[in-house]
Amino acid sequence: MGEVQQTIEKKLREAFSPEALIVTDESALHAGHAGAPDGGQSHFHVEISAAALAGLSRVERQRAINKALAEELAGPVHALRMTVR
Repeated sequence: MGEVQQTIEKKLREAFSPEALIVTDESALHAGHAGAPDGGQSHFHVEISAAALAGLSRVERQRAINKALAEELAGPVHALRMTVR
């Protein structure tokens, strides 16, 4: 697990205390595309289930996750795909 992936997981655990969390580095699927740097750690898929996100609209859940990961999204993360349950 790469450093960026570990940071994403840590921040989401701290922010939402999820019942389930899977962070997958999908960078290899985007190699050679614009925004995909050598070495990966730029494209991620987050699957999360958390009571803290229950009752929020899809957009509100995405905004909450984006806020928790603002530093990563402004830096090394080019794309973040989310599945929120």
